[in-house]
Amino acid sequence: MSVLVVGANHRTAPLDLLEKMVISSERLPKILHDLASAEDVVEVVILATCNRTEVYLIADRFHAANSQVTEFFGDLTFLPPDTFEGNLYVHHDERAVRHLFEVAAGLDSAVPGEHEILGQVRTAWDVARQEGTARRSMNLLFRHALEVGKRARTETRIAHHVTSVSQAAVIMAGERFAEERNSNSVAGEPLENGSPESGARCAGTRAAAGLAGKRVLVLGAGPMARGMASFLADAAVGELVIANRSEDRAINLSSSLLDQSELTAIRGVGLDSLAHELVQADLVLSATGAPTSVVSLAAMQQVMLARTQPLLMVDVGVPRDVDPSIGRLDGVELLDMQDVSALTDANLAARHAEADAVREIVEEEALRFAAVASAREVDPLITSLREQIERMRQSELDRFGSRLATLSPDELEVVEALSRALVAKMVHLPTVRLKESSGSARGERLAESLSDLFDLS
Repeated sequence: MSVLVVGANHRTAPLDLLEKMVISSERLPKILHDLASAEDVVEVVILATCNRTEVYLIADRFHAANSQVTEFFGDLTFLPPDTFEGNLYVHHDERAVRHLFEVAAGLDSAVPGEHEILGQVRTAWDVARQEGTARRSMNLLFRHALEVGKRARTETRIAHHVTSVSQAAVIMAGERFAEERNSNSVAGEPLENGSPESGARCAGTRAAAGLAGKRVLVLGAGPMARGMASFLADAAVGELVIANRSEDRAINLSSSLLDQSELTAIRGVGLDSLAHELVQADLVLSATGAPTSVVSLAAMQQVMLARTQPLLMVDVGVPRDVDPSIGRLDGVELLDMQDVSALTDANLAARHAEADAVREIVEEEALRFAAVASAREVDPLITSLREQIERMRQSELDRFGSRLATLSPDELEVVEALSRALVAKMVHLPTVRLKESSGSARGERLAESLSDLFDLS
């Protein structure tokens, strides 16, 4: 059997394709069962976030399972596979394991080291376990991946500074305003000087300075929106408004932020107040999780007629909450997840050393996982061997039962102990050799020979 991952992320696929690959939490259980029912699929876990959709499989046949997953993505996107196959990555066995470990460690995120992905990996595994599509092999793999993610964040500084898409979106918006302020100050005088590393340390400071006094509107009340609102509440903004389809959720979030920050101008509203709030805002940050656009072009055209100041919008929703064509309106600057990725890629210089340290952890843990997995693979074979020889021992004792009947209980116990000791010695050396060579070509040859010699299934 093979471990296989097929997927697309923010680096391999354009945003409009990633939007089509979104899987809602409501649909996920059925999709898991549909994939698990395929002929060549044994176990399946789906990791679906705003930046990636990945299908992890334990498969009997690699190529057949790969084709089945590609067809699944075709059904999901309503696109013929040949239009997006170039955007999919396919890894199997050791490379698939390393990929998952890199994902859990934050190396493959739009924001390197982000803390959100580790919880998303755990949730994907939890759902698959609840649905019964993740069992022995997937449980071993994903449990180890979570250990890798925790170790990367404990032993390195990969998760320091910008640690989530939410924080990156807020910092990007704040820096946009800071750049605008800087362009209006003394020509050529920078806001910050220093190395890339010092720049990374000062990113939050620049963002806070740029956001000071701004009226900010956050669309959504889920985890991503909550993260952005939390960062904003600590950034000395002038006013923070949270708008959500459920007004109660928006009000509850605003109340919790009022309790946790010094900012007093925080309120929650329903989407029926969206047009009014858009007219008043300096900045809009959006992450609703809605399946279609929340802000339409027609509605935004009306809003801009009532505005006199430019508007910055940052949409990190996937699918997008803000109609992309709004970015072409005069007075609107619209940024999305691709812009967040570009920003973080441009600021990676300060993290190269940490990323290298995390890769060393991933490599070390991948080797450890291979050893553990190989040992677990030979365990059933060793168990079968022991059971086979034990049956032979018992059969021989039964065959000589009439002759042994004349022995005393003490003498029978000696015969029993002698036969068991012989069996243990016979099995000991094959067991040691199999475990020592597990995971190697020699180990595979020994396992195959042992199976043939003793007719082990």
